[in-house]
Amino acid sequence: MPSIRVLGHAFRAWRRNKRWAKHEPETPYLADLLSGAPVCLHVGASDGRHSYVMTQVAPQAHIYAFEPSSFTFEVLKLCLAWHGIGAQVTPVHAAVADAAGELLLVTPKKTSGRMGHSYAYVASEAPCGQVRPDVADVGLEVEPTAVVALDDYCAANGIEHVDFIRMDIEGAELRALTGAQGIIDRDFPHVLIEIHPMMLEARFGGSADRVLEVFRSRGYRMFAVNGDRLEERTEVETNVPWKDYFFVHPSRAGALPDGVFKARMAA
Repeated sequence: MPSIRVLGHAFRAWRRNKRWAKHEPETPYLADLLSGAPVCLHVGASDGRHSYVMTQVAPQAHIYAFEPSSFTFEVLKLCLAWHGIGAQVTPVHAAVADAAGELLLVTPKKTSGRMGHSYAYVASEAPCGQVRPDVADVGLEVEPTAVVALDDYCAANGIEHVDFIRMDIEGAELRALTGAQGIIDRDFPHVLIEIHPMMLEARFGGSADRVLEVFRSRGYRMFAVNGDRLEERTEVETNVPWKDYFFVHPSRAGALPDGVFKARMAA
């Protein structure tokens, strides 16, 4: 039986989804990327908000939702069941990086006293001092988590094609993309990724530019939401803690559903 805390969190997430409330500004654009029966990887699935949207804009989609937090994974499973999309979404209790194994999931305790589950990140050991360089905290919790590499996971589970990747993993972007290079080179999936410049440098020895280079070197085009407009970009903003970016490969432009991405890719 789920705890009262899990039930409360899941109910709030389920209610937000049903009302289409508090969704990120990038969410409406998923309908311009997904059609038919796409296979999607939701990396850092949290309570499944983006998984839910994918099933609504592409009802035949199948999503593999990766979530390392024990607490949030229970929330995710409840939300999938309450939304009636359990057959479309496969929850995977694991973090994603460049190789399979085990790491620690570090969750900051916010100044409000609540745990910042959306700010949790993987590490080989617990940090000393401030938990993150971009979030105020008053402590932390640590739990071990299984780790998978996306190339290995797809190979082991017979996933022969990936159409879309949503990734929000608090600075581990470069490690996860390194473990997905086979998928990217094979399928050129559309990608919506939240890039965390400060966390990449402070906790993962990477940079936003190195994440961008993964896509730029393969010919992808990059887009970001600015207010109510989708704009093409050539650089990542490094003066903000995090920002979402879409990456679309020209080789897949012709198969896009009618919408803003198809129009922009044709320009």
